[in-house]
Amino acid sequence: MFDLDSYLARLDLPARPTRDAAGLSRLQHAHRLAIPFENLDVRLGRRIAIDSDAVAAKLVTAKRGGYCFEQNRLLLDALAALGFTARPLLARVWLGAGAVPPLTHTLSLVTIDGQHWIADAGFGGSYAPVMPLAEGAVAEAPDGARFRLTRADERAGEEGWLLLRDGDPATTDGRGTGEGWQPQYSFTTAIVHDSDLAMGNHWSMSAPASRFTNTTVTSIILPRGFASLTDRQYRRRASETATEAEITDPRVYRMRLSMMFGIALSAAEVEALGLFG
Repeated sequence: MFDLDSYLARLDLPARPTRDAAGLSRLQHAHRLAIPFENLDVRLGRRIAIDSDAVAAKLVTAKRGGYCFEQNRLLLDALAALGFTARPLLARVWLGAGAVPPLTHTLSLVTIDGQHWIADAGFGGSYAPVMPLAEGAVAEAPDGARFRLTRADERAGEEGWLLLRDGDPATTDGRGTGEGWQPQYSFTTAIVHDSDLAMGNHWSMSAPASRFTNTTVTSIILPRGFASLTDRQYRRRASETATEAEITDPRVYRMRLSMMFGIALSAAEVEALGLFG
């Protein structure tokens, strides 16, 4: 059984969010403030389990982070415990994509009083806010970036949607930025089964072409900013202050993981990442 109280304590939420769009937004924002996006276990050669018990044990009890298949499994379990109606969707991430990308991202479709909303606690490239599923819908993230949904783009496909972002590149992990509206990911509202999620997760953690088997990624949102650690490149934007630096000392890398992202790795684990060999 899902331990909702432990999850809310992990998010530092003293009260249960209301079962409406405002409550959904509050929950997702608190989730991303507290639980980092990361693929460290993939880079350490560990299997990523996405069943409810394994995800809660890692992200809540062990106070680690995870990538989209873990993060949004946890969010869906929390939404169910709170009485929301929600189900998973699959998406193609267009950040830096040359060809059509595979279905290796998941988000959630939440229905509130007959209106569909998208929620995403597992998008590691930036902070995508909760949005109504409607053509032309626009929402602003706490860092000032704007997001827009459209169906009028070939990347959305015949039955799909495309999420676009217009904002400061300093509040991203460095991908998918440029002047004006930039594509983030496309998705449809087709029914997604556990086997579909298992396939996407398997590709993400094992395919030679997967970003997660090639790059060590950690990110977290800040109240009005974003911080990321991509291999040895550290980026942080908080309000009007921006920092970018290459980390050359494994001890500093380990300290950054702990102090900024709340992730405790041993010195041996940091060495096993192969970033400083």
